[in-house]
Amino acid sequence: MTKKELVRVHVIKSLIEDKMTSRDAAEVLSLSERQIKRLKAGVKKEGEVFVIHKNRGRKPKHTIPSEIREEIVSLTRNKYKEVNYTHLAELLREQEGINISQSSVSRILKAKGIKSPRKHKPPKPHRTRERKSQEGLLLQMDASPYEWIPGIKCSLHGA
Repeated sequence: MTKKELVRVHVIKSLIEDKMTSRDAAEVLSLSERQIKRLKAGVKKEGEVFVIHKNRGRKPKHTIPSEIREEIVSLTRNKYKEVNYTHLAELLREQEGINISQSSVSRILKAKGIKSPRKHKPPKPHRTRERKSQEGLLLQMDASPYEWIPGIKCSLHGA
């Protein structure tokens, strides 16, 4: 049981033993009095187990089966080595018949330590400009084509 569930059990037991009112229990657990009555009835009927959420330990219904996960990993390692996650999701849908989202593909492959390949472009060379001898000697200009005067399209030059 989690700490939160242990606190709930303790408060509900003290409520059952009349050491606490339902209003006080509701305040302590930050629940409504109706929920406190529901918890009290459940603990009386089923015991402390009633406080534990019924979905604990269950596999989600929409989880991706492990066979499909393994197939995605093997296809990525063998057939689709140089393909990024987004393209891989498209290829799986079109070529392999596996309908899965890009985020799920990403999550599965990251969990297995497979990174998305990236093409690295070499940096473009930039021409360097010599420094001016004094501050303020560099003159920079710009022209903005815009309809500054209604009906007449002209360029405003700024320096």
